[in-house]
Amino acid sequence: PMKIPFSPPYIDNDVINEVVDALQSGWITTGPKVKALEHEIKQFTGTKEVLCVNSWTSGAIMMLKWWGVKEGDEVIVPAYTYCATALAVMHAGAKPVMVDSGEDFNISIEAIRKAITPKTKAIIPVDIAGFPCDYNAIMKLVNEPKIKDLFTPETENQRKLGRILVLNDAAHSLGAWYEKEESRTGSETDIAIFSLHAVKNITTAEGGAICFNLPEPFDNGALYEELRMMSLNCQTKDAFSKSKAGGWRYDVIGFGMKINMADVNAAIGLAQIRKYNELLKERKRVFQLYNEAFSKYDWAILPPKEKDGRETSYHLYALRINNFTEEKRDAMIDEIAKQEVAVNVHFIPMPMLTFFKQQGYNIDDYPVAYDNFKREISLPIYPQLTNDQVQYVIDAVISAYEKVK
Repeated sequence: PMKIPFSPPYIDNDVINEVVDALQSGWITTGPKVKALEHEIKQFTGTKEVLCVNSWTSGAIMMLKWWGVKEGDEVIVPAYTYCATALAVMHAGAKPVMVDSGEDFNISIEAIRKAITPKTKAIIPVDIAGFPCDYNAIMKLVNEPKIKDLFTPETENQRKLGRILVLNDAAHSLGAWYEKEESRTGSETDIAIFSLHAVKNITTAEGGAICFNLPEPFDNGALYEELRMMSLNCQTKDAFSKSKAGGWRYDVIGFGMKINMADVNAAIGLAQIRKYNELLKERKRVFQLYNEAFSKYDWAILPPKEKDGRETSYHLYALRINNFTEEKRDAMIDEIAKQEVAVNVHFIPMPMLTFFKQQGYNIDDYPVAYDNFKREISLPIYPQLTNDQVQYVIDAVISAYEKVK
């Protein structure tokens, strides 16, 4: 049988050469390669400014701290996401308010509306599998007069914006279209954060990229400078400037974090994003082959691909099996594994995880999230997969279904 891993990183000679270039330059931490990667992501997404950091999670914590959330504040998140979405809120001192999903895996707009209280300071929608949330609806919602009236600003930044902050968890969606052929994700909310973790479409091994799109009177260029400093302990000079002869004196002017990205990491993503349009085409090819095969079966529910001008980044192929229980889905995964095909499940809803149960969250409150999870299987999808390998995965899934049903 073929052996098919779930999500190996895309490493070719260009990636290797870019990393070697960083190593030989004598400069391996935050410097020119990080700046270049920020520039590439900015060009690619059309966002106002981009700041690269060492992970999605630390970037989200920093932005929530910058926004000024504190104990007693609430941040609305979907129950159906990876734990980092809620953990970042808790690390920043606020309470995650979990809400249910819709049929497309993403956060339910109606559920958001019902969850808003005078304590709500931010909403973190998540683009599950790379398919963008309905941001037109979300931005419209937070701008409604009666929703704005509920908002109680307590910091200078909150007074400046005058409404709930929308921070897009775009961990999966770098490369997705939010308005067909016009704007990509990263440019559609106040702040969006991409993950550049090892399994993502573009990776720096570990990393994240924060996109700034705040409306006036915010100045996104000044924000970039301020938050770049905040990501380096609020030190007035970065190591690159300090390394110049005689440039040793610095000051620390605020309470920062230490979450910068290193050049040696940025180099990996830099080589990848320069050919990202090609890599996206290959991901789409795999997605389409799955769609063609599984659309012939009424037991297979195809994942969201395009709707109202939104198009996925083809990060995950989240197949759902009609009328399946969690036990049957697990049995099906065991069968697929016997064929040496690695599949995955995205995600175990947070209320099902021990830590969140201890905080009092209960999966019974999130029926759609549970329903999506119990019959979901994520199939391998990445540029290196050949058509024969994709066919092998398809056959493994179909025969596993036949055995288990």
